[in-house]
Amino acid sequence: MILLCGIPSEPSLGLVIEAVRELGADHLVFHQREFSRVEMQLEIDAGGVKGRLDYDGRAYCLGDFTAVYTRLMDCNHLPEIEDEPPHSPIRRHCMGVAETLMRWFDIMPGTVLNRSFEVGSNYSKPYQAQLIRRMGFAVPKTLVSNDPERVREFWRQHGRVIYKSVSYIRSVVKTLEEGDRERLESVRTCPTQFQEYIDGANVRVHAIGEKTFATRISAKTTDYRYAYLEGEREQLEAVELSEELASRCVALAEAMRLGFAGIDLKVTDRGEVYCLEVNPCPAFSYYQLHTGQPIAAAVARYLAGEAGTLKH
Repeated sequence: MILLCGIPSEPSLGLVIEAVRELGADHLVFHQREFSRVEMQLEIDAGGVKGRLDYDGRAYCLGDFTAVYTRLMDCNHLPEIEDEPPHSPIRRHCMGVAETLMRWFDIMPGTVLNRSFEVGSNYSKPYQAQLIRRMGFAVPKTLVSNDPERVREFWRQHGRVIYKSVSYIRSVVKTLEEGDRERLESVRTCPTQFQEYIDGANVRVHAIGEKTFATRISAKTTDYRYAYLEGEREQLEAVELSEELASRCVALAEAMRLGFAGIDLKVTDRGEVYCLEVNPCPAFSYYQLHTGQPIAAAVARYLAGEAGTLKH
């Protein structure tokens, strides 16, 4: 049985639910906002992991689940508890359900997309960049600093520089402009990541097991995800990767122990490939709905065991 976790109206999860149903695979959808209907028991002993999930009046043996796709959101943002006091019974129960599920995901046998300890590399972009480099990808020259003068020197060296968050928290990637010179003093209280700008095409690669789906994005803005804020419209098209590059992307995801990954590349006019980062929980619906690529179907088949499993 496949367990699908999160908010079903969230587009990426919704597409996977639909694909799993079309596949005819036995599954259970856990709607995170229905946490009050859940009780969970988890036992760990020398014989392995066992327990029970009681949901909406039905009992499920944890050993019956062979795969999990999780897009659990931060409980603190759920409407049911966002106004609850810090230690209210409702908040504690919600957090307890999420924590127990995530701990089980980390140790259960079978396929999980993706386990929490496997997504950890994304919590620090500089750390993840080192892993990417070890796998043979070029990465932009990078400076993480809270020293304004070092940032100015880095800017002088590379001409065009972008900046973004150091952590996994989503931020808008922007280009340093002349008007930012005085604002650079602010980095004294907030270390920031600066990188040389790579002039090339944005390519997002979704790697699911041994399969890859690549999308080329054309936009005039630095961060195509927010082109609409500048009145621009990005264009997305499905593209075929070379066999060599597709294999490298699969190997990169496998090295990070990710069954499903969103890999952000920049490809220059000279054919140089830079890897900007790897998203371990990709919101792929944006790409599938623009290009028609069957990403959700590939995820469903992977969960159902038709695409093999990762080597651990």
